[in-house]
Amino acid sequence: MCGITGFIQWSGDLTQDSQLLVKMTESLAHRGPDGSGTWISNPCAFGHRRLSVIDPENGAQPMIIHQEEEVYAIVYNGELYNAAELKDELVRRGHRFNTKCDTEVLLVSYIEWGPECLERLNGIFAFAIWDSVREQVFLARDRVGVKPLFYSYIDGTLVFGSEPKALLQHPKVEPVVGAEGLAEVFIIGPARTPGHGVYKDISELRPGMAMIFNREGLRKYTYWKLESKPHEDDADQTASFLRELLRDTVERQLVSDVPVCSLLSGGLDSSALSSLAVDYYKRTGQGQVHTYSVDYVDNNKHFKSHSFQPGADAPWIKRMHEELGTYHHWIEFDTPELVEALDVSTQKRDLPGMADVDASLLLFCREIKKGATVAISGEAADEIFGGYPWFHREEMLNSGTFPWSVAPDMRAGLLSAEIRDWIKPLEYLGDRYSDAVAEVPKLDGETGQQAKMRIMSYLNITRFMPTLLDRKDRMSMGVGLEVRVPYTDHRLIDYVWNIPWSIKTTGDREKGILRKALEGVLPDDVLYRKKSPYPKTHNPNYLAAVKAQVLSILDDPSSPLLPLIDTARIREMASSPDASSNLPWFGQLMSGPQLFAYLAQVHFWLKEYNVSIR
Repeated sequence: MCGITGFIQWSGDLTQDSQLLVKMTESLAHRGPDGSGTWISNPCAFGHRRLSVIDPENGAQPMIIHQEEEVYAIVYNGELYNAAELKDELVRRGHRFNTKCDTEVLLVSYIEWGPECLERLNGIFAFAIWDSVREQVFLARDRVGVKPLFYSYIDGTLVFGSEPKALLQHPKVEPVVGAEGLAEVFIIGPARTPGHGVYKDISELRPGMAMIFNREGLRKYTYWKLESKPHEDDADQTASFLRELLRDTVERQLVSDVPVCSLLSGGLDSSALSSLAVDYYKRTGQGQVHTYSVDYVDNNKHFKSHSFQPGADAPWIKRMHEELGTYHHWIEFDTPELVEALDVSTQKRDLPGMADVDASLLLFCREIKKGATVAISGEAADEIFGGYPWFHREEMLNSGTFPWSVAPDMRAGLLSAEIRDWIKPLEYLGDRYSDAVAEVPKLDGETGQQAKMRIMSYLNITRFMPTLLDRKDRMSMGVGLEVRVPYTDHRLIDYVWNIPWSIKTTGDREKGILRKALEGVLPDDVLYRKKSPYPKTHNPNYLAAVKAQVLSILDDPSSPLLPLIDTARIREMASSPDASSNLPWFGQLMSGPQLFAYLAQVHFWLKEYNVSIR
């Protein structure tokens, strides 16, 4: 895994901009602590920071291949899980390889098949390739958006990078945010609209899309999307197919030349991956799997059950690591660390994010990095298989908006009257929801509840899931840790997308078909445990700390946050005795403490990035 950046312009001498390229590249040093490289050859400038995972000795980038008068260059962030099969086919077609790394496999695949190589790739990736034959740059992002790719197209210059911070180093890209950007921050969040970079001059290449830039201009196109078609397998056949597909996916993603570990929460998704990893390590003689879990000081004293987090994880983590015989690492954080990490996590995202959930994940990844370079994680199973409570509540299915945005009036009420009038938050939210629903690929003859569940699944896969993947990428790569997410394998998503809801809920349980597929892989008590999400702190000291932080911001007349919010409303909320850890002030996913932490993140972001609102 790595950080990539660069710019392309068809006029001028780019060699004069070598220091600019270095500056852009070094802004991504956290993503690639093991090496750095730049390459300039008019009209193209590429920069790369490397995290060594496969073939550490020979995988330096930018990687250049010369074939007589032809020149191909690549910067690549990601992992190909079918690199061995692709390499074998390319060798049969006459190609020779100088390294064992998948970067060369990807570049040679492009040389052989051109842009159509994307159809053959199984992996997570964002890359740019200079092609001297076609005189173009080809950029692409993986099917579901595990790896990020942002770009700006200004005055004929294309600037790109793994993170907005790299683009913001370029003099043509300014930290300006307009009405849409503010609506993304205050009303759409935590899920960002696909393709929206929040900053006026920055866009995101959407998952499953590619882009070609040549002298004629910029062209984007979709190479993969969800397709609706009848599901022919019964429940038993579906479970059997899923079991083998998930096993194949995990084993592909365990391939590495550096240590791999597993994140373990004691829930269905992470326990399944850990179990499959242990089985694979035993069969291949690779020794003991290391597992990691996260919690907070005194959380056991302050935990209160609610619908999104019905039970504590610790007993289940102990149950699973003892069952599997893993070497387990218990990681725990206290309130001061969590509060301090709010600013750092904002820097990693280049935007305000998911408050304490981001901050704790950043700290968690930092600790894991001390013992491992690669981890596997259970992200995306709930979006794909329908695990969240909002899949199972009629009021949320019929809300007419995103299920994580069910309190839009409350959200809008946090804004100042001037900002509400300018950005029209409720209208913006409604338009984005309508856009998303209009994209849903319908299935002939599917009506009523079936069609409703397909819409909910689509919203989760294309809107909410990318938010969690973005969070996982930024917080993990923020400390040079690669996290792989087996449930996002496109073969799995393609298949599960078309499983009827009646089969997905086999046994009248959320994610019932996944539970059925994992029978014999997990103990029954873990297999049928109620879902519990990534843990949050319940310590009242956290609420007190972030509330004090926000009140301090409100007392600072120079704060760039103040013109954007209704300060009297925020003060009222801060003084309320109900500003507790389980009060959903900011929709279903942001409690009182998270709201205050989020506002502190917005303040820090506006100030640190010198954001201009216009």
